[in-house]
Amino acid sequence: MAIKIWRVNPEAPEKDAIAEAADILRSGGLIAFPTETVYGLGANALNEEAVRKIFAAKERPAWDPLIVHISHPDMVKDLVAVVPETFWRLAERLMPGPLTVVLPKRPTVPDAVTAGLPTVAIRMPNHPVALALIEAAGVPIAAPSANRFGRPSPTRAEHVLADLGDRIDGILDAGPTTVGVESTVVDLTVTPPTILRPGGVSREALAEILGEVAIAETPRREGKPMPSPGMMPRHYAPAVPLQLTEPSPSAFFNALMRFLTEHPQGKVGLLLPTDWREWVTPSERVVIFDWGEWGDWVAMAQRLFEGLRWLERQGVAAIFAPLPPPIGLGLALRDRLIKASGSHE
Repeated sequence: MAIKIWRVNPEAPEKDAIAEAADILRSGGLIAFPTETVYGLGANALNEEAVRKIFAAKERPAWDPLIVHISHPDMVKDLVAVVPETFWRLAERLMPGPLTVVLPKRPTVPDAVTAGLPTVAIRMPNHPVALALIEAAGVPIAAPSANRFGRPSPTRAEHVLADLGDRIDGILDAGPTTVGVESTVVDLTVTPPTILRPGGVSREALAEILGEVAIAETPRREGKPMPSPGMMPRHYAPAVPLQLTEPSPSAFFNALMRFLTEHPQGKVGLLLPTDWREWVTPSERVVIFDWGEWGDWVAMAQRLFEGLRWLERQGVAAIFAPLPPPIGLGLALRDRLIKASGSHE
């Protein structure tokens, strides 16, 4: 199909572009759009045939559920059978934002959205383009990340185009996203509330509101319905092997030197913290992506998927990255890197 690309102002999106994209959604089409986390691939969440097009375009297995995007917290009442008090507490403090909540669904939510499970994942994105699109469409939008299944998530429209090309109807291009990793998914149907996928809202921030917050065990076995996207043992993966190292410049440098010695041919890509540059000199065999200052997890999250995609385009044989500690947004970075490498803690 011919794909339409609208370049829109990220703060004040042009109404004509939003209206045209919303018409396509209402008619059962697929639109990629920016959120503050990554670009999503949207369909009318209440149209099962349209939702199935998402799975076909992404080559995504049916057992991996989708997140339903809303433009106001009150929209949850049309999607959820029982709305707990904890939802409203989270909504007051963290919505719109990079937070997804899992709640018991109403029968009006198609099983294709939820992988046949009795729960639905819902979030209100903090991006003017996404909110305008949902409002104009007049329906909740089911949207996973707008990439081929298992690939690094798209943080620019160019990433969407590279992965999905003419498989979708259109892309609302508002430039790069600001958070760079997906939303945190928290299950409110269990006690204590449990993080199914770390993301843009930290465990610490959730604990301030909810009290005790658990973290689900990962990885989960593929092939069975999952309560949240992003729970596979291998996901977000670049086209070349990703090697993880201990979180110190010396450990990173030593691991790199061992690899270069053992593999005398080919280039190596580095997700390299800015303040570690003195440890590594670029050469014909070493390609560096400036990942941001070590410890600035916000900046590093914003650049993670961009870095993985950029390095694989340089023709490297492998990518090296140090593994952040599981604190703050570092927990989400750690989660993405471990899954992208296919390793286990």
